[in-house]
Amino acid sequence: MDLNQKILAALLAGFFILALLRVFSAPLKLAVKLLVNTLLGFCALWAVNLTAGATGITLGINLWNALVIGILGLPGFFLLLLVQWVL
Repeated sequence: MDLNQKILAALLAGFFILALLRVFSAPLKLAVKLLVNTLLGFCALWAVNLTAGATGITLGINLWNALVIGILGLPGFFLLLLVQWVL
């Protein structure tokens, strides 16, 4: 493989990588946003359980509750409280 073919292969590989990044950038942004919101949901559940002695409100710290709070936000928190109250 001579130098011209190596340069051409490197350019094609670079364009291919750029095209893949452009195609997958929206799903990656969504996945990162979901991950950050889930981590914030875990923090919210931890904070609620810290104040459980004073408020009497407890929710389990698990992935499903964190996802619900991370995706739905404050309405998700109230939804979890409502489900806990009904069940």
